[in-house]
Amino acid sequence: MVADHHRYGVKRLCTILGIARSSFYYWRRTAVAARQAADARLAARIRAVHREADGTSGSRP
Repeated sequence: MVADHHRYGVKRLCTILGIARSSFYYWRRTAVAARQAADARLAARIRAVHREADGTSGSRP
């Protein structure tokens, strides 16, 4: 993936791969937004489960 190769610049890697830099940056921006949305949904679910367990966590003895 382009972002994983810090030795070379984005411009050079995109040229080698034959993709536009704008496509890479669009993908990165939307991937970050999707991850943030998924994290928010997960955090909400964790809070709900924690409330349902009366604020406790872990297994019961």
